[in-house]
Amino acid sequence: MGERKFLSKIFLIVTFLTVIVIAGCSSSDDKTASEGNGGSGKVTLDVFQYKVEFKEQFENLIAKYQEENPDVVINVQTVGGGNSYASAVKSQFSSGNEPDIFNVGGPTEVEEYHDYLTDLSDTAAAKAALEGTLNGVTEGDKILGLPYAQEGYGLIYNKEIFEKAGINPDELTTFDDLESAIKTLDSKKDDLGIDAVFAFPAKELWVMGNHLANTYIAPEFDNDVTKAYEAKTVDFEYGDQMKRMLDLQSEYSVQPVLSLDYSQQVEQLFSLGKVAIIQQGNWVYPTIEQMDSEFAKNNIGMIPMPVEGLEGHLPVGVPQYWVVNNNSSDEEIQAAKDFLDWMYTSDEGKEMVLNEFKFIPAYEGYDTEQIADPLSKAVYSYAEQGKTIGWTFLGTPVGWNEDVIGVYFQRYLSGDMDWNGVLEQAKEEWEKDRK
Repeated sequence: MGERKFLSKIFLIVTFLTVIVIAGCSSSDDKTASEGNGGSGKVTLDVFQYKVEFKEQFENLIAKYQEENPDVVINVQTVGGGNSYASAVKSQFSSGNEPDIFNVGGPTEVEEYHDYLTDLSDTAAAKAALEGTLNGVTEGDKILGLPYAQEGYGLIYNKEIFEKAGINPDELTTFDDLESAIKTLDSKKDDLGIDAVFAFPAKELWVMGNHLANTYIAPEFDNDVTKAYEAKTVDFEYGDQMKRMLDLQSEYSVQPVLSLDYSQQVEQLFSLGKVAIIQQGNWVYPTIEQMDSEFAKNNIGMIPMPVEGLEGHLPVGVPQYWVVNNNSSDEEIQAAKDFLDWMYTSDEGKEMVLNEFKFIPAYEGYDTEQIADPLSKAVYSYAEQGKTIGWTFLGTPVGWNEDVIGVYFQRYLSGDMDWNGVLEQAKEEWEKDRK
């Protein structure tokens, strides 16, 4: 009897251990199958993106995608506008909260995040990208990013105010013509009901350091982002014109410019008709539309900042690229590719990109006749005619646009630095980085 009890106990122990081993294997297999998604059987993607202007529309697109793909959960965090996306995304990586999908801008940031970037050349979106839109993210036969859209920027103006003042925007191709028009607007500002001609947000380093500066730096590099990326120095051949545009906007702006931010510029001043002109791009349209849809639809236009030798040319480029984190699991990487493909190549995605995001497509297969808003129409027209200035600020040294020349512009406007000092020190910082 004792022997049978002993054998029975042995059998129970062996059976118990076998169950534990099987359970352990099953648990391990389950974790592998659902790595990175909490063991729920779903794939979770964390998206960290910069474009505040389409935050709500992007979240609506994600909701629609999740309805069609219930096994995918997408969390999105948007940082931009008055906050530096470049700094924010660095913080995400340094804190260990690496997103699965994030944004980089051109070759400088491709180099900075190179080890994290997945090859996206097998995606439908990469195959549909328009010629030239992948230049900043191509490495041999690898494509390391997918373009957001095409964008352009310049001087956005209030048509009604211009008409009342007797100004034809199409005639403002030279700096002298523009300056004369600005003085006319300024002299009539009480009759026109405006606080000032411009709202110049000098608090925003990107408005000055990226966009204004690029207009007068790009021609030096033949409007080629790769040439800027490879350049050992910058000579500021158009520096006098850059100063003139900075001074003009600052002098005839709502004051003080150094505390004026993007939200005040676009929402509180331009959209409410308190200023005649702002330096911005077609990305502001959804914001203006939310403030006053009739005004947005019928009463705004865009003209280039004048550049000698490139009169009537508008800076047009790809603002940022979507990239996929190579540290994510295989399931997450595939899910990220599938989502980006759906956004840019499915019928539903294309409809939202064109009509909800108000993007100018960077991909084939879109009905560009549907481009409805006047700012995007203007940008598309300049691009179609080939009257563009390149976005070489995506090829400058890391941080140079905002942290160097943007900051120096602020110091110049505050009287803390003279113009020669701005150019000399910005040149020195460029050369130091490129040694």
